[in-house]
Amino acid sequence: MSSDKKRHSEFNIRVYGLVINENNEILLTDEYRLGAYMTKFPGGGLEKGEGTIDCLHREFWEETHQKIINISHYYTTDFYQKGWFYENMQLISIYYKAQLKNPEALKTSNKKFDFNKTDDNPQSFRWISIKNIEQADMTFPIDKVVIAMLQKELVSQS
Repeated sequence: MSSDKKRHSEFNIRVYGLVINENNEILLTDEYRLGAYMTKFPGGGLEKGEGTIDCLHREFWEETHQKIINISHYYTTDFYQKGWFYENMQLISIYYKAQLKNPEALKTSNKKFDFNKTDDNPQSFRWISIKNIEQADMTFPIDKVVIAMLQKELVSQS
């Protein structure tokens, strides 16, 4: 195998929205995908030919049937993370702060995994206080880093 082939790897690029309300609560999604329960931020995979902001708009529309506004870059993975479901891929996650255009129209729950597992791509949404969320509440390693960043930011604003 040539050294050029060794240097090339496949990437899985994910784009997520950090929606924070006036009570310093963040919007989480609880999902059942690929045979696993997961808690994460709303968003998903970048498709070929798509920009990251376009991906964020598409993912929010698909998941929440909401338009998002006031989008600003927050964080891009700055360390190596092996893919969660696709181990031969390097995962790169891009996070944007955003607002829902019509937040009162989004159905949310106070209960984790408040859906019927037999539904097609079951998913539910809930708000949780940034101050009270535990890193362990999040399924994916990069999301845990983002939670720590948001909590540190919240403390420094106090």
